[in-house]
Amino acid sequence: MEEIITIFIYIHAFFGGLGLISGIGSILVKKGSKPHKKLGKFFSISMISSSLISMPIACMPNHENNFLFVIGLFTIYLVISGNQILTFKQKEKNTAKLLERITSGSMLIISICMVIYGILGMLQNKSNSILYIFFGGFGLSLTIRDFIYFKNLAKKKNLWLSNHIGKMVGALIASITAFIVAGIGIGNIFAWITPSILGTFYIIYWRSKIKL
Repeated sequence: MEEIITIFIYIHAFFGGLGLISGIGSILVKKGSKPHKKLGKFFSISMISSSLISMPIACMPNHENNFLFVIGLFTIYLVISGNQILTFKQKEKNTAKLLERITSGSMLIISICMVIYGILGMLQNKSNSILYIFFGGFGLSLTIRDFIYFKNLAKKKNLWLSNHIGKMVGALIASITAFIVAGIGIGNIFAWITPSILGTFYIIYWRSKIKL
């Protein structure tokens, strides 16, 4: 069993590495260009594959990790939602589809559960509880923003681009964090949170350049 788990871990790390490389490449090339689109697709496939593999690993004996499981779900949400948002650039699309609402609604529920779990954990002095609150709060802000966007599609058409950048950079942050924590082996709270803080500044920078 341990050998099988090790194989899954290597496959997970392989796709995670591909996601990291293609994700960094996608933000370095011109936005909207063919290289950007190709790297973006490669990034999406790699990150979803890596996250899907990480989730059963986090449930296996001697590898149980509830936090890594929900982070896998969080990353999948970011990538799927980030790609769904691209369809909103179509001028004739004025309402969100059921699947898009289910994607955001599911993550909204998961985020609420993360925050509650984190608060209860802090009251019981459990380790990593603050991380559940931090990432759960991040998920809440994103999903609430989704539903606000769904309600204002006809008013701010360029908002799709702002949300797309936010979701895909968020997924890249997850990849960078995984590299620091799992690849380099730095697992303190600063290693978990710093990439998200720096990535948020990057997102704010790009959103300030977009005319909504």
